[in-house]
Amino acid sequence: MTMTRPAVGVMLRDWRRRRRLSQLELSIRADISTRHLSFLETGRSSPSREMVLQLADRLDLALRERNRLLLAAGFAPVYSENALDAPPMTVIRSAIRQVLDGHEPYPAVVVDRGWNLVAANESLSVLTDLVAPQLLVPPANVLRASLHPDGLAPHIVNLGEWRGHLLHRLSRQVEFSGDPDLADLEEELRGYPGGTHVNGPMANDIVVPVRLRRGGRVLNLFTTVATFGTPLDVTLSELAIESFYPADEETARELRSRRSASG
Repeated sequence: MTMTRPAVGVMLRDWRRRRRLSQLELSIRADISTRHLSFLETGRSSPSREMVLQLADRLDLALRERNRLLLAAGFAPVYSENALDAPPMTVIRSAIRQVLDGHEPYPAVVVDRGWNLVAANESLSVLTDLVAPQLLVPPANVLRASLHPDGLAPHIVNLGEWRGHLLHRLSRQVEFSGDPDLADLEEELRGYPGGTHVNGPMANDIVVPVRLRRGGRVLNLFTTVATFGTPLDVTLSELAIESFYPADEETARELRSRRSASG
């Protein structure tokens, strides 16, 4: 325990600072004294299992990070981490498949915490057909495929605007999670050509669209992101379903026509 106390204390302190909270603010949220929190952070006191979970909750940590805190404090993880193809995830896989298939004829994709492609529906081909094959080799990263010069980037009419939107989302995720792999991904993507100019919104825009030039036409799409509510499994908590929708009737007709032709 002597070896683990400083480790968990340092982790608690780092997460508190990342959340831009003072010891007083976190202690109020956790309903403990500032003195007690200080002792936990310096290793002078050992947190109980319940205290670790309470502080992790007040710090709004991801399930993966809560398990790491527990391990650092000398406790077993409480959240499972099943591979998506594991038997306990059968119902989840079925639900994902229903969502993806039900979104046809519009593209939809499932990604993990690192933006790696987990699953997709057939209509995603409207995007992947434009991406170089080497960028689609598993584990294919959807952000890399979007912004790489051999990916979608040359076909995106409003690349500056869309690039800025994706990098902003990724930057917020890096800040929230502290994930070094995501930080490396962000650095890589910022090094791709595309400029720093962000195009202004068009007069009728109410969301940030991606305008994709394909076969002499421009497809206008916007996205929504869905996650599983109240997950208790690490893998499940890190999955996101991103669904593309047509931003105008011309795009809707084109996507319906593609689906009819392929079916």
